[in-house]
Amino acid sequence: MEKNVSSEAASANLVRVEKGSASEEELAALTAVLLARAASRPAAAPRHPGSARWRRLERTPGFRAPHSWQG
Repeated sequence: MEKNVSSEAASANLVRVEKGSASEEELAALTAVLLARAASRPAAAPRHPGSARWRRLERTPGFRAPHSWQG
């Protein structure tokens, strides 16, 4: 049974390790390829924490007028 692989999944797996023993030159070449591939990726944008959607009750004024829109 053969699986259909999407192009996105196929492009994510560019290197596949089979069995066998690699020489020092082959390991060095593989290391160079993997490092070049990692360096070609764009840097992740820094994530800034969002503002809180809630407010602590101790920071609200103690008294609210009955006709206030704040609740």
